[in-house]
Amino acid sequence: MDKLQQQLAKVRNLLDVTFFRVLLFIMLGIVLYLSMYNNVKPEKLNLNLFSVATETIRSPVTVSDKESTERKKEEAEAQVKDVYVLKTEINENRVDLITSIFDSAIEVNRDIENAMKPENASEDNEFSKNDPPTSAEKVTMLKEKLTVDVAEAVSDSTFLSLVTASPENLGIAKDLTVTAIHNIMRNTISADQVENGKKRVEEELKYTNLDTGLKNAAVELGRYAIMQNEFFDVEATQELRQQARESVDPVKILQGQIIVEENQLINREIYRQLELVGLLDNENSYLPFIGLLLLIGILLGALYYYFYEMNVKSETKQTYLLLFSIIFLLSIILLKGISLMQQIEYSEIGYVFPAAMGAMLIRILIDERIALLWTAIMAICGSIMFNQGITSSLNVEVGIYMLCSGIAAVLYLSKQNQRAKILQAGVFISFVNLVVIFSLVLMKNGQYNALEYSFHFLAAFISGITSAVLTMGLLPFFEAGFGILSTMRLIELSNPNHPLIRKILTEAPGTYHHSVMVANLSESACEAIGANGLLARVGCYYHDIGKTNRPQFFIENQMNIDNPHDRLPPQTSKNIIIAHAVEGAEILRKYRLPKEIIDIAEQHHGTTLLKFFYHKAQQNGLEVDEKDYRYPGPKAQTKETAIIGIADSVEAAVRSMSSPNPEKIEGLVRNIIADRLQDGQLNECDLTLKELEIVANTFCETLKGIFHSRIEYPEMSKQKVKQA
Repeated sequence: MDKLQQQLAKVRNLLDVTFFRVLLFIMLGIVLYLSMYNNVKPEKLNLNLFSVATETIRSPVTVSDKESTERKKEEAEAQVKDVYVLKTEINENRVDLITSIFDSAIEVNRDIENAMKPENASEDNEFSKNDPPTSAEKVTMLKEKLTVDVAEAVSDSTFLSLVTASPENLGIAKDLTVTAIHNIMRNTISADQVENGKKRVEEELKYTNLDTGLKNAAVELGRYAIMQNEFFDVEATQELRQQARESVDPVKILQGQIIVEENQLINREIYRQLELVGLLDNENSYLPFIGLLLLIGILLGALYYYFYEMNVKSETKQTYLLLFSIIFLLSIILLKGISLMQQIEYSEIGYVFPAAMGAMLIRILIDERIALLWTAIMAICGSIMFNQGITSSLNVEVGIYMLCSGIAAVLYLSKQNQRAKILQAGVFISFVNLVVIFSLVLMKNGQYNALEYSFHFLAAFISGITSAVLTMGLLPFFEAGFGILSTMRLIELSNPNHPLIRKILTEAPGTYHHSVMVANLSESACEAIGANGLLARVGCYYHDIGKTNRPQFFIENQMNIDNPHDRLPPQTSKNIIIAHAVEGAEILRKYRLPKEIIDIAEQHHGTTLLKFFYHKAQQNGLEVDEKDYRYPGPKAQTKETAIIGIADSVEAAVRSMSSPNPEKIEGLVRNIIADRLQDGQLNECDLTLKELEIVANTFCETLKGIFHSRIEYPEMSKQKVKQA
């Protein structure tokens, strides 16, 4: 095993070089390409125009028939009529124009009448009672009040009739003319209907009681007012035509649709459809192979990006990459082997594949996200490899089945203690497989006999159980070969003879005792909620290793000495206390301890506030920012780290109590948990409120056993009095 680890270490070192890392992905791509080459190779058909089909041919894909769709769109567009709009503002403008002409005539007569009054007589006044203006002069005065266009468009006879009429007759003529114009113009008048409108207004004014001259003037003004008020709306018409085009559903040739039946003549339309779905000239077709190459490139590109962005040490990253590659190759080989069994004329043989095996191995050995990515990639590969006997290049049903099976495994193990629950996960996966298979069968709405249903049930059961058995069998080899943090590794790290544990014991004995107490609390709480209790215990042994740099500055190590913080400013004390989490993580990295242990040392305080020194700084009158008195974090990312952080605070608080009793302990535990919740320290881990309740109860039971009531002897009472 040591030789194997040495060989793997050499390979990991090579993978640290970009060239060899890329070479590994190229090798994976070649394996994928060769395994799926025959599955995308197009079927050969020798068909000619106006020949007779020797077999019924169905479309292998669903494609859009753009030519037929465009014809339908053009037909729909041609049926749309032009849009015309009525502009009502034209009606109002024409009515206002005619009204202003009548009002101007009335105003001219009024001005002349005022000028001829004796009291207004003057040298500047050109009119007088003895020298009234002529009709021509009145017409000229009226034209001056109007625009040039109106003055030229209306005849002088009309103006003459207006200025010579009495005000009463002018008012009546105005009302009749405006009413007639409004009656005609409120209806749509297109360009070819303007003359009809003029005639209608003339007919309406012809039978009024006005005198002949004023009636003719009203008719001329009415005809002048009538004009086109309905215009072609280009934008609205184009919009309706576009809507008509968009409302046409695309014409599609559906997958499995019969294009030509046996003994049917292949006419031009059928030949065009065969060409459209790619069934012609496919003997030299290379497009499917390019598509496969692009697909593999996308999948491997996603994997490469994931490993490139993985926020772990370089050595750990290369270990994960090599581990993933081995599991990936094993799964592809197994998948291809099972796909070759499609020759037995059963396309659903893919249901037997243990789709959850790789997902469980990767979930346990690496993490959940890469396990989900692996599941998606295997589902895609499986849908291609098991496409024999179907018209499509993808067997979507097998792909969905493998995807659901892998996701079920990852989700189940994310809630459980992985190693102890693998077999249970296999049973759960079998149940999920069965539900997925029968849901797919029912959606197809086909007729199946009892034998086929039995085979589906057996395939689902075999896939789930085989996944669990293979996972349990391969897991120890991967853990031992790659140095994964296994149970045995954790037991080794818990040995009191480990250099770091001895360092804590000799240099900070108070911290060592505190760590053991926190370990007892954390382990019992983690096991109560199904988390990794052993990891929590071992992590507690090392979580305060940073205190060994300055042990006398931490109260558990201040035996028979004064507290040095009493002589230090709060800013300095804060820096010393906060540093132990960061420095502890650095020490653990130096000794190459597993990442999980380092995370516990770095995250167990999260971003909590050093309340004592923060309030001390405020009492000293200093301007302080709360952020400066918080640990740098990050916050706890796992259940184990969160529980250790709570246990760390609980143990220190209970130890500082003068006479702890069950009621005080329970109140203290729940206050600390509530404070962590309100401060957002548990926001980034997946602890639930129900699990926190279990943790609180477990802490209380454990602490009650440690701090149980004792008989107080007389000497103890005397000592307390002396201390007081």
